[in-house]
Amino acid sequence: MSKKIEMMKAKKQKAKENHVVCHQKFQARIQEAEDSMQAQHLIIEALVEEKDGLLQTIQGLQEANGAPAPFDDEWEEEPEEKPEEEEIEKIRLGEGEIDDE
Repeated sequence: MSKKIEMMKAKKQKAKENHVVCHQKFQARIQEAEDSMQAQHLIIEALVEEKDGLLQTIQGLQEANGAPAPFDDEWEEEPEEKPEEEEIEKIRLGEGEIDDE
């Protein structure tokens, strides 16, 4: 009986150790994901700043050349063109003939 108890205690201890290891791995994955997200956020911020700088450069060059600004705050949306649907000729049953030519 004591051997069985010792085996159960050992099994319980092993399960705890496995749980700790899994928890540590999970925490490491979470930290890695958070680090990746933060790096992506910094890249996005840098790209937005670069875009803003490029837009200012473009506007400055166009103003220097007397051209209208390429981007203004008022967007004119073009109406969407809806393609005309092809009308399908309705043929009643028995009226259509198959031409093998």
